[in-house]
Amino acid sequence: MSYWKPTTCMRCAVGCGQQQRGVDEGYGIDTVRGNRNHPVSEGLACERGIRETQNPDGEWLTEPLVRRGDTLKPASWSTALGIVASEFIQTIAEDPNRIAVLGSGQQTNEAAYALGKLARAGIGTEHFDANTTLCMSSAVKAYYDAFGSDAPPCTYDDIPMAETHVVWGANPAAAHPVLYRWILDSASEPDSRLVVVDPVRSETAADADQYVQLEAGTDVELARAVLARLVETDRVDRAFVEDHTDGYDELVESLPAVERAADTAGVPVEAVDALADAFEDRTLVYWGMGVNQSTNGTDAARSLINLCLASGNMGPGSGPFSLTGQANSMGARVVSSKETWPGHRPFDDDDHRAAVADHWDVPLGRLPDSPGPGPVGIVDEINRGHIDAVWTVATNPVVGMPDATNVRRSLDDVFLVVQDAFRSETVEYADVVLPAATWGESEGTTMNMERRVSKVTAVTDTVDTVWRDLDIIAAIGNRIDETLFDGPPVDPETVFEEFAALTEGTPADCSGITYDRLDRELAVRWPAPDADSEGGYRYYEPDADDKTWSFPTDTGRAQFTTATYQGLPEPTDATYPLTLTTGRRPGAYNTDARTEGGDDGVPTARIHPETAGQYVQLFDRGRTVVESRRGSVTVDLAPDDAVPQGTIWMDIHNTAVNELTLPAVDPNSNEPNYKQCAVRLATPDTSSTVTRNGLPRSGTLGGD
Repeated sequence: MSYWKPTTCMRCAVGCGQQQRGVDEGYGIDTVRGNRNHPVSEGLACERGIRETQNPDGEWLTEPLVRRGDTLKPASWSTALGIVASEFIQTIAEDPNRIAVLGSGQQTNEAAYALGKLARAGIGTEHFDANTTLCMSSAVKAYYDAFGSDAPPCTYDDIPMAETHVVWGANPAAAHPVLYRWILDSASEPDSRLVVVDPVRSETAADADQYVQLEAGTDVELARAVLARLVETDRVDRAFVEDHTDGYDELVESLPAVERAADTAGVPVEAVDALADAFEDRTLVYWGMGVNQSTNGTDAARSLINLCLASGNMGPGSGPFSLTGQANSMGARVVSSKETWPGHRPFDDDDHRAAVADHWDVPLGRLPDSPGPGPVGIVDEINRGHIDAVWTVATNPVVGMPDATNVRRSLDDVFLVVQDAFRSETVEYADVVLPAATWGESEGTTMNMERRVSKVTAVTDTVDTVWRDLDIIAAIGNRIDETLFDGPPVDPETVFEEFAALTEGTPADCSGITYDRLDRELAVRWPAPDADSEGGYRYYEPDADDKTWSFPTDTGRAQFTTATYQGLPEPTDATYPLTLTTGRRPGAYNTDARTEGGDDGVPTARIHPETAGQYVQLFDRGRTVVESRRGSVTVDLAPDDAVPQGTIWMDIHNTAVNELTLPAVDPNSNEPNYKQCAVRLATPDTSSTVTRNGLPRSGTLGGD
C-alpha cells in the first residue's frame, strides 16, 4: 500500500503544501489533499490544484518522437538524443547564438538551474529565456529600479496585518484562490477593505468594497494621478521619504495634473480621491498581468511602487506585492541564468561573471555577454535568419506567445526540439519530441511568490520511455560538454547543493537551505545564509528604538523613478474600433495543455450588451468573428456588462486568442503587450482573412 508523501502544489505560485499518495498498482497518483503541517497553506488547498495534480486531462507523451517526412514517429532515446546532440553541436560550431532555449516557470529549481547552465555554459547562447519574460519581467525591472533587487519585499505574513488591500490589474479569485481567501479574510475585518482596479469587473471586483473601472492600458496614468493627489493634499510620509529615499523632488515635478490624468484613464476625479484615501491606511498593493503585460508595464509597476514609498506604505502589513502566475516563476528568476546569474548576480558584472564561470569550471569566454532579447525577440531573430535551432522545455509558444501565426511560421523554419509531459500544439511543429515527467513524478524544489523554497516529490514511477527533465537536460548537456553534469540519472539534491553554494553572499542567498532542512521545516524563505535563518520582510530591520531600512542600491536608499504614459501600441481607429483585452478563466491552466485535453473549441468572447447591439448585423446564431491586423477568430459572443463598452474580453487559455494579440513589447523589460490590441467584428461567412501586418492573402492592402 502507498504512503502519504509531502509535496508542493505546482498549479500556481502560492506554493500550497500537499500530501499525495500513489496508486497501489501501475503508474499514477491516487489521492491528493492539503498538508496541515505546511507553513505556507496550513492545510488549505484549492480544488483545481488538487484535480490537476491528481488527474490532469492532457494527452500524455509516452515515448520519444522523431520527424520522418511529415510525420512524427516513435524512436528510442538513443536515437532522439543523438539527433538533438548532433544538430546542436554542428550549430554551436558555427555560432552558439544560433541556438535558442526556452524554459519555463513550471520546472523544478534543479531542472531550471541545469537548463540555464547548459544554455549559458554548455551551448554559450544569449538566446535563453525562462518564460518569466512573458509574465513578470516588468515587475522585476521596477523592483530593481526602486530597491536594487528582484522580488517583492512583502510576505504572506503581511496579509492579515494590512488594513487596505488594493488589487490592481489582477484577479486572484480566479488565479490564486488560497491567497485570495487570505485577502478576503483580512479585508472583512472591521475598518478594513478591498479595493479593486481593473478594466473588467472580475470575480475579485465583485467582492470589492470599492471598484475602479479604468480604460484598458492606462494603469500608469491612474497611479500617477493618485500620487499627484497625495502630494497636493499633503499626505506624503515626509519622514520616510527624506530618511530612506532618493528622487522624490524629480518625481513630483513629472506628475500630471490630476484631472487630465483621470480623464486619460477614463475615471472620474472622485475615483482618484477614493484611491488616494486608501493609501492613508496600512496598505498592500497587489498587481498582476493586467499591469505587467503592457508596453507601459514597467512604468505602471514603478508607479505603484512610488505610491507605496510616498505614502509610507513600506514595512510589515504594507508595500508592493506583485502576484506571480506560474508555479516556479520566482525560482526560474533566481536559479536559471536568465536576466541574472544564479542568486540574482548581475549579468553584466565582470566579477560575478567570473565567479559563475569558475563555479561551473568553464572558460569565461563561453558565457554570453547579453541576457538576450526575450521570447518575442527570439522569434524576431528567427525571422531574420539568425537562429537555426530552438529547444522548448515545459512551454507552449505556438499558443502562448502573441501573434501566434507568426510564431508557428517561425518555428516551422527551424530545427525544433520540444520537451514536455503533454502533447501541446508546439509538439506538432517539432523535429524531435522528448517526453518528460511531470508533477508527482519528479523530485526537486520550487519557490513561491513570497520567496519560500519547498520540495516537490515523486510518488509514482513513470514508464521507462519517459524521463525526468533533469536527466534529459544532463543527457543532452554531457553530449555537448561531458564535464557539465553527473549522470544521468542525476541526483537533484546534488544539483540543489551546487546552486545553493553559488548563491552564497548574494541578495537571494539560499546557501543555508538543504534538503534535510526542507524535510524538517517543509518551506524556508530566502535569504537564508545559514541553517537557522530565514528571510522576512525585505530591506527592513526593526530595532529597540526605531526601524532601520537598507536597500541594495548605490546609495542604500530606495529610489523613486519617473514614469510616463506612452499610450497604447495599437489604438483603435475607424477600421479596428474595438479593444481586445485578455484574462484568466477559473479552472483553466495556462495554455490548457494539461486541462481537459486542451481547449480547441470555439472560444467565448465577452462584450458589453450595448456594444453588442451596435454590431448585431454581424452575428450568425450567436457567433461572430473577431479580427485584428494579425488574424481572425470565430467566437461565441457572450453579452456581459462586466466588460466596458467598446471592449472585448477573451481568456488567455484558448488556443485561438493569440492569433489576435500584438507582439509589441515593453522597451524596459521585453514583456509582450498581451492586454490590449485593436480589433473589429465581422460575420463568420464574410470576414476577410487577415494575416501579418494587416495584409490579406491577396497581398493587397484591404480596408486599412
